[in-house]
Amino acid sequence: MMRKRLLAAVLAAVMLAASATGCAQGANTQSAAGSDAAATDETIKIGGLAPLTGNVSVYGIATNNGVKLAVDSINKAGGVLGKQIEYVSYDEKGDAIEAVNAYNKLVQDDKVVALVGDVTSKPTIAVAQKAVKDGLPMITATGTAADITKAGDNIFRACFIDPFQGELMAAYAAKKLNAKTAAIIYDNGDDYSTGVANAFEAAAKEAGMTITNKEAYQSGSVDFKSQLTKIKAGNPDVVMVPVYYSDVALIAVQAKDVGLNAKLLGADGWDGVLEKIDKSNLDAVKDCYFCSQYSAESTNPDLQAFLKKYKETYNTDANMFAVLGYDAMGMMAAAIKKAGSTDSDKIVAAMKGLEYKGLTGNTTFDENRNPVREAVITTIADGKYKFVENFKK
Repeated sequence: MMRKRLLAAVLAAVMLAASATGCAQGANTQSAAGSDAAATDETIKIGGLAPLTGNVSVYGIATNNGVKLAVDSINKAGGVLGKQIEYVSYDEKGDAIEAVNAYNKLVQDDKVVALVGDVTSKPTIAVAQKAVKDGLPMITATGTAADITKAGDNIFRACFIDPFQGELMAAYAAKKLNAKTAAIIYDNGDDYSTGVANAFEAAAKEAGMTITNKEAYQSGSVDFKSQLTKIKAGNPDVVMVPVYYSDVALIAVQAKDVGLNAKLLGADGWDGVLEKIDKSNLDAVKDCYFCSQYSAESTNPDLQAFLKKYKETYNTDANMFAVLGYDAMGMMAAAIKKAGSTDSDKIVAAMKGLEYKGLTGNTTFDENRNPVREAVITTIADGKYKFVENFKK
């Protein structure tokens, strides 16, 4: 799941902005229907779940902020089906039980017609199981565990699943980097890292690459030199590092220290690595490649407008969570509009056939209701993230 992928430097700023705007601390429910949109039968109620306090609140706040900006934009453009969207969200504190309790309140008390949430994978899976029983249309912006959409036909997601990223980076290594050999170092205590690593390994072998090493480490480790020394001995062309940015920074510098010269590859957990690595060691991540959901360097005018608006509203830069939150709400609203109704079955049918042009690109859904679109390949040069290309495996 996506639980550690935000910029470390952004954390304090996001929390401060969230507190100032009343979107987090002490807030159990909220409406983002616009300054003069009241909670009446003339609104379309869409529920939201996110960890706005607790250990993973940084992810929930960013996602929730993105959702709220989407609601504001939709309402200013006239709403959906002639009505304003009323976004009612609850803080589930990153806990599956809290999430289910909040879900029950949204359905039973608030009478929402759809759900945008949850954020991290475990609460999302728990809520999805409830939503399937109720037939409620649901989309998670950021829950990446494959089991989420397996819960039922009314469950969708806006982000790539973990295996997709591993498969995509294996294809990129083979097709674009002409890699013949690869090694992997991963966190065996983390579902995200393990899922991406296993998918990369299988896809790399299928593409004709040889896996020289697959080295695991325990969550919380800070010394990776033993694993990296073994990898160096295998002399791979590339090393897949499917972990979060804090670990990436440590691994990259230690790879440099042991003299490992292979290109480092990663998935979207790399977002934020430049803020965790000392300037004197920026060369450790030079010419690395990782895939992501979007690029801030994109010329997409809608994305650039969103990034500007987010900065103005929350006094901090948007990130992947915020962008995906915006698109998830946009997709749900588009499905309701296409359905021409708030009937659950009609919304679900409309979502399945949706062709959505959003901040992350042009998205459709596959048979498992996971997004189909190009991924963004990013490299690092001159101490900055650089857009390389859009790539589809």
